[in-house]
Amino acid sequence: MKEELTVYVVDDDASMRKSLRRLIRSAGYHVEAFASAKEFLTGENADGPCCLVLDINLPDLSGLDLQQELAKREVSPPVVFITGYGDIPMSVKAMKDGAVDFLPKPFESKDLLCAIDNAMGKDAARRSEHREVQRIRRLLDTLTAREGEVMRWTITGMMNKQIAYELGTTEKTVKVHRSRVMEKMQADSVAQLVRMAEKAGIPPAKK
Repeated sequence: MKEELTVYVVDDDASMRKSLRRLIRSAGYHVEAFASAKEFLTGENADGPCCLVLDINLPDLSGLDLQQELAKREVSPPVVFITGYGDIPMSVKAMKDGAVDFLPKPFESKDLLCAIDNAMGKDAARRSEHREVQRIRRLLDTLTAREGEVMRWTITGMMNKQIAYELGTTEKTVKVHRSRVMEKMQADSVAQLVRMAEKAGIPPAKK
């Protein structure tokens, strides 16, 4: 079953929300609209693929403030800003903070739909990366403390003999642990193990 793609719209102008809802639905997306940032934070539920079409000027939190609030989360939706009062410094800040696009009102319908398509692509990539990191962390949890040590030494590029010296054990013991690490982590090579460690934020061992 194909996942529903949701576009969240946050704009305090009721007529604009209605217009955006109609336009975005015409492109095949599910739309949830909110009149304020606080309403969005209370009611949104971004379990599936999504993005956020966000007005800069809102009655409570500004669009930029909401962007900052969402950035604190482990997974946050890509943002497309729309505004009738934007300026260059504001747009630069929004883009530096990760916004997909910054569209001044009035904008062309095709420009907004193109920005939403781009945002959905970014969200799909982000979700895929997040799932991969979670998978790696689950595999890491299966390692014993000693296997975790051997893994951190292995990703430095050291040979078994060198690792054995650092750990004060035998080369044979390290070889056994290393084999178990590769099996449990489902890694075909040390290079793959290094990439997995980087994604999960596991630093190599240091002398």
